[in-house]
Amino acid sequence: MTHELLEIVNTALVNQEKGIKNVLATVVFLEGSSYRKPGVRMLISEEGIMIGAVSGGCVEKEVKLRAQSVFREGKAKVISYDGRYRLGCEGILYILIEPFFISQTFLNDFKLSLTKRETLTIESQYQIGDEITGNFGSTIEFTNGHRHVFTSELHIKPEHETFIQELSPRTKLLIIGGEHDAVKLCNMASLLGWEVDVVTSIKDPKTVSDFPGASSVSSQAPELANLQVDKNTVVVLMTHNYVLDLKFLLKIIDFSPQYIGILGSSKRRDQLQDDLFHYRENLTEEMLESIYSPAGLNIGAITPEEIALSILSEILTVLRNKDPFSLRSIKGKIHVK
Repeated sequence: MTHELLEIVNTALVNQEKGIKNVLATVVFLEGSSYRKPGVRMLISEEGIMIGAVSGGCVEKEVKLRAQSVFREGKAKVISYDGRYRLGCEGILYILIEPFFISQTFLNDFKLSLTKRETLTIESQYQIGDEITGNFGSTIEFTNGHRHVFTSELHIKPEHETFIQELSPRTKLLIIGGEHDAVKLCNMASLLGWEVDVVTSIKDPKTVSDFPGASSVSSQAPELANLQVDKNTVVVLMTHNYVLDLKFLLKIIDFSPQYIGILGSSKRRDQLQDDLFHYRENLTEEMLESIYSPAGLNIGAITPEEIALSILSEILTVLRNKDPFSLRSIKGKIHVK
């Protein structure tokens, strides 16, 4: 959910520069089940414009209405929303609404943390109840030890409950390939809030303008490629060139990403694996298990957009450690802690 916080911070900053106040609404506790879980946030501007969501749509309107006292008084408060009779979610949401101000020091630390792909920790102080005004609020801590409060009125007290959330770096998708299908995959991944890096052929260089939603686009040869791959990075090879795919795969597999997707047939996959063993005698079963080829779930995808959806769906099942099946087959709660 780091990408949601990024959107909130960017919007709040624009509002501040216009002299518009902001409040932040955070689901800090849940009794029962709900569409979304504790830790989801949305920003409400003084003009009534909302960014983000804390549920499926009905809750947001009430939060916006009940946030008006926070704008008037500058004091945080906790509200509850019982969805059992209105949403059919069988749960009660407790939502912290607090003034939200972006300081320059916070912005500097936040940008640096995103660049370095570090984990953020947010602690929210609250009390269980409805329409409780108090010295509640949230603190964000960075790996450099710096802590910032969202509101100056925060005072931690023994009677306060604490909701702690760790936000991992955004999922990074490394796309190697510069054709039309790579553009579609980049665009759809960016809609998920992922950070997308694209590597294209040096014989056909491209720019960020060719890949809507990309964080970076570079043209590199596999032998000299400078690839940035960490534990939150997934990779899709789609050069449509067997030799290039193999050369890049030989560099990438040493990073041990959770997912390496490769376009092509199962026959092509078997040939890639044979060649991998030829060049990498120390290949482990875990390394081979990270290769998904042909890439994507079997959803009958035909068009580039559908193929992108198929690949992204498969990546999510790997990252979330899920076996794909229809939700209608579930008896009981969809989300189990």
